[in-house]
Amino acid sequence: MNFQVEFLSFFVIQVDGKDGQGGKTYKHYATMDDYDYEESDVKKFLDGEFARISKRKVEKNPSTEQAPTKIGRFIVEPEHDLSSNPNFNMFARLRAAGDKEDFKNACDDLVRMYLDTSAVRGGALIVVQAVMNTHSDDPFIFVLKCDFEPKIARISESSLISEVEMAISARNMKSIMYPHMIEEGMLDEWELKIHQSSHARYFEDFLKFVTYEQSMPEIVNEHVLSFVQDYVETKWPDTENEERQREERDLELWASSEKRDLQEKWEPVQVVEAAQRIVELKPEIEIRFKLDDTTVRGLLSDFGGKLHIAKLHDRYALIIEGDSFTFDKGFSPIELLQPEAFADVAERLLQKKEAESEEAQFI
Repeated sequence: MNFQVEFLSFFVIQVDGKDGQGGKTYKHYATMDDYDYEESDVKKFLDGEFARISKRKVEKNPSTEQAPTKIGRFIVEPEHDLSSNPNFNMFARLRAAGDKEDFKNACDDLVRMYLDTSAVRGGALIVVQAVMNTHSDDPFIFVLKCDFEPKIARISESSLISEVEMAISARNMKSIMYPHMIEEGMLDEWELKIHQSSHARYFEDFLKFVTYEQSMPEIVNEHVLSFVQDYVETKWPDTENEERQREERDLELWASSEKRDLQEKWEPVQVVEAAQRIVELKPEIEIRFKLDDTTVRGLLSDFGGKLHIAKLHDRYALIIEGDSFTFDKGFSPIELLQPEAFADVAERLLQKKEAESEEAQFI
């Protein structure tokens, strides 16, 4: 997957103070066409980056809320087209630029907008128009941001990259690619792809008229809360019912807690039905929880089939069914075990409580 650079503009952003709270300025160092780029040190620095960015895997509904790579979609009002979106127009102008001067002017506007982003850090901002000649002449726009430490970064007009290559690194490069390439040769002009550090939101703050799909955890949370609300309304149709109001307060506290206990409200069949509706959205969705100090990680679809939670007197028991065990590095005597019959283990656990009660009587 080879990209040919048509135009490239290189800027340096300087920020006074920490966390982008001071004055923000930028300086334009160079705008190049394809001939300039082929002879420049920038080419050595960016070699392979465009292909890496385009091939980077991304999901519309990420598996985590803090996914570093996301697909964004331009926001438009009903019955309006893409030209009503300011962010789209910015990229469209960059794509339409036919000479260095037009491209540099379009980049200037982009950089000024970027400086209004919260928590902007000093660094190099590179804007590129490139094409994939193997498929079509439709241009792509890449916006690349490399942070650097100003105390060690020295940039001169005569040597654009060689002075700063110890201060900036492509390894931590943040990027925007527009349009999003769904698969090689298939583009969606409504979408772009961003990549940024999971703790930073540079590009999401910058692109104010772009929306992002919810992550799977967010979608699951919404579904579970919807199931809970249906449960409450079905059980207590009267909104003035004191028991319903108490239940709603309890569930609100439960939903807002970082660490939650087993609620013991629904029958297993209700939980399996609710889980199945979520699994239909994403079959491979995971479930994670801890029973005392033991961490369990599996598939939500396994609950009720291979994974069971039971009450054992006043404690809990977790039953996991499977065909084979796999142990990681580091030997354990458990690996030598000849397993007991399940009925024998169940009987022993049931008798354990009785034995503990008898011992307590003699203390």
